[in-house]
Formats: sequence, structure tokens, C-alpha cells
Amino acid sequence: MNKIYFDNAATTEMSDKVISVIMDTMKNNYGNPSSTHSFGRNSKSILELSRKFIAEKLNAKTSEIIFTSGGTESNNMIIKSVVEAQNIERIITTKIEHKAVLNSIESISKTKKISVEYLEVDNCGNPNIEQLKNSLEKSDQMTLVSLMHINNEIGTIINLNEYGEICRSNNALFHSDTVQTIGHYDLDLSATTIDFITCSAHKFHGPKGVGFAYINNETIINPFIEGGSQERGYRGGTESIHNILGLKTAFEISYESLEKDSKKVSKIKEYFIHSILKNIPGTKINGNSDTHNSSYTILNLCLPIPKEKKTVLDFKLDLAGIACSSGSACQSGSSKPSHVLSEILSNSEMEKISLRFSFSKFNSLEEVDYVVTFLKDFINDN
Repeated sequence: MNKIYFDNAATTEMSDKVISVIMDTMKNNYGNPSSTHSFGRNSKSILELSRKFIAEKLNAKTSEIIFTSGGTESNNMIIKSVVEAQNIERIITTKIEHKAVLNSIESISKTKKISVEYLEVDNCGNPNIEQLKNSLEKSDQMTLVSLMHINNEIGTIINLNEYGEICRSNNALFHSDTVQTIGHYDLDLSATTIDFITCSAHKFHGPKGVGFAYINNETIINPFIEGGSQERGYRGGTESIHNILGLKTAFEISYESLEKDSKKVSKIKEYFIHSILKNIPGTKINGNSDTHNSSYTILNLCLPIPKEKKTVLDFKLDLAGIACSSGSACQSGSSKPSHVLSEILSNSEMEKISLRFSFSKFNSLEEVDYVVTFLKDFINDN
């Protein structure tokens, strides 16, 4: 069998149409969108039509979409710029956020001397909503709450409106890392109580190095990258037109075929769960086993394999042509255990190997059979 790519939460294969659009734009639309001549106007048109398309799909205003280099920059921009502009005194988050959020919070809390509170999470990764409510009600500190919509390691989904309404009723600002959401789930920002979200194109078959931040028009933030007046002055620098059109194209393709693709990918995940639980007793799903509260693209499994065999397993997986992850891609090169799993698993479960499998429309049920057979054989042979 050909190589199997089950690491789509880390990055995805670019679609052929996106590649074609990017190459054509690089060749034929190379003008600086800030220039007033025809080359610049053509690029400016691509830029603003892309922004308009994305905003309309999300039910946002065009001025609320700020193009960036991706999720990490978007999260940094929002957290650090909001703290300064809104005189934030406190940030409330969890210890299972993406490192782009956690490290941004840690950095700004030191330089600005603001307090950070971490909500407890249950064994599925759901933040304690009562703790959030109590914390906000007992203090009138200006607060930013940051809770990711879909956890990138375990796939747990939170209800944005439930948390957002509590924030809004207590005059707290609400940011959510939605990098694993955009391109995979519909999101109506006019019907969602939220101030900021983030996106990265390479999570839904678009190019790396481009994404956007949604910044509600009612909230003022400070410039993040100072330079020209690009992106409402929040992010100076000439826009990467070919990448932005690639983002828009991938975004459009994802939502045009969302119903069909989500059904296919959901079937792959459900088949994987059924097959591995049947063939490998002692396997446990990390996070929510309820498919309605877990991303259809992400499956994190605690396997009955002692962690001492991780190096051998990683080597043999790669040798067999199977790509998956033992954590988030940003952490998988580290020898440290997953900071997410450390919060939700017992000590005995942390002594076992956990693997994240994440799926896309380019995967198949036959690939699942191959991977499950490989894991079963590995356990029997070791």
C-alpha cells in the first residue's frame, strides 16, 4: 500500500486547484496591492474580493477579517494587542490550549504584570464553565478569556455560545483559537457570542504561511506589526496575494463540499474507532467519545503499549509508511509528554503510548484496515 497520511491536524495536502491558483497568481498578478497603477489595482482587487468572500461566508464584516501568516501569528496578535489596547488585568484560559496561546499569555503576563487563571478541565478536556462564571462574577477586573473551540490534540469541541454568553454578561472579552474549526465546520459569527477567532489555511488543504484573524469591529486593538497601513494598520507589510487567494480558494472548496466531505471523514473516524476497539482490547479514546462533541477529523487513542516502546513504534510506523502523531505537530519533536494529555489522563494512562490520527477527504477505509492491522501485529510481536 502507498504511504498513509493520518496527520491532517498537523497540516493537510494542498488541493490541485489551490496549487494552480497560487502558481497563476504568482506569475500574472505580482503587483503590490498598495500601488495605484493597474498591476497594483489588480492585486488589490484579489485581496479585497478574497476578504469579502470569507467575511460573507462567516457572516462577518469585511473590515473584521485581517490577513496574517497563520494561526500562531493571529493568536499572538489578538492576545498581545488586546491586552495593551484594552488594559486587560487578567486572562482566563486552560492548560490544554495550543502553545501559540499558552506561550503568548505567559509572555504578555510577565511584561504587563497581569494575572492568569487556569480553568480546570474534565477528563474529556471540557473547561469548567461554573468556575469561569464564578471567577468572572466575583471580580470586576478587565478580563480576556481564551478557550479553543476544537482541541488540536484530542478533538474536544466546546459550545462557543455557552462560554461566550458568560463572558459577555460579565463584560469580559472572548477569544477562541478556531484553527481546527475553519474549513471543517460552519461558523456564523453574527450568531456567535465571540470577539476574536483565528484561522490557518494549511489546516484545510490551503497553503502554509497564511491565515486570518477575526477582530470584532466593536473592539479596538493596538497594531501588532507596525509599518504601512495594510490590514487596517494592525499588520503592516505587503500582503501575500498569491497565498491569500490560495486561502480563499481552499476556503471556498471546503465549504462547497462540506456536507459530502464531512460525511466521508466522519465515516472513516467511526470505522477506525469500531475496528481498533474490536481488534485491540484495552484501547481507550482520549477526549470525548461522543462524536457530537468531538471533531470528526481527530481521533486520539491511548493504546495498551508501554511508553518504553515509543521509539521503536515511531520507527516502525514510519518504516510502514504510516504518518500519525504522538502529540500536536508543534510538540511532537519534544521529549516532553503532551501537555494536553497530562491534564486529562491518569498516571497509569500516561505510562502508555497515545497516538493522534487525523483524517481528511483524501483518506480511505482501506487505509484504516492497514493501520489497525499494523498496530495489532506490533502489539502481538512486542
